[in-house]
Amino acid sequence: MTHRLSARSVTLRYDRRIISRDLSLEIPEGSFTVIVGPNACGKSTLLRALARLLPPAEGQVVLDGKAIGTLPARDVARRLGLLPQSPVAPDGITVADLVARGRYPHQSFLRQWSPADAQAVAAALEATGLRDLAERPVGELSGGQRQRAWIAMALAQDTPILLLDEPTTYLDIAHQIEVLGLLADLNEAGRTVLAVLHDLNQACRYATHLVAMRDGAILAEGPPSEIVDSALVDRAFGLQARVMPDPETGTPMIVPRARPRGRARLR
Repeated sequence: MTHRLSARSVTLRYDRRIISRDLSLEIPEGSFTVIVGPNACGKSTLLRALARLLPPAEGQVVLDGKAIGTLPARDVARRLGLLPQSPVAPDGITVADLVARGRYPHQSFLRQWSPADAQAVAAALEATGLRDLAERPVGELSGGQRQRAWIAMALAQDTPILLLDEPTTYLDIAHQIEVLGLLADLNEAGRTVLAVLHDLNQACRYATHLVAMRDGAILAEGPPSEIVDSALVDRAFGLQARVMPDPETGTPMIVPRARPRGRARLR
């Protein structure tokens, strides 16, 4: 397995507060990698560092063999597409115009909008099922449609690696499955996908490579079927649970232990 993107012995912090120390991680090329862990464990901080939004205090993030901080921003934007948490679209912008913004890294003073840009936008709209909504204002879309529009913008950027920070947050279960299915399709078509997710069962179902974190450190990584068991769930989340095969996919499925009966209830 080859690696285009990696963190090498990085220390990540905000001001003086250290989130992770001496952390290393390699993202397998062509994988659907998902980072999971409890709240405030450092998942999103790690993703921000891999996306060059947070420079490591120590160590380095490497993209295609070079320290990502030494690469021009436009060059990075041609290799990495990023969907941050809860992005906000400008008022009144249409789906097509939002998706077209993904083409900015490919343009310059000498290279303006071209047929290749139009083709990339059309392909992104088609891949995300938004072609018929291209002229609709983003603000009028449902939550799932809006999230697909942001993913389409990242697709139009035409990068081999796609990073997403909690792409299913605030979506109902049907839209969550819709978005994760789209990401799985993109991965199967050849893109490397890296996402932060809260739902461990969804992560096990869709990920080809799972990274479990706690307190800024990586507890385990690998295919979900090889690393996820009741002991890991307890170590990562402090949750007593059974792990059994998902009846639909055969991937690990986490079932929390039942609450003991007879406890005093809050009044």
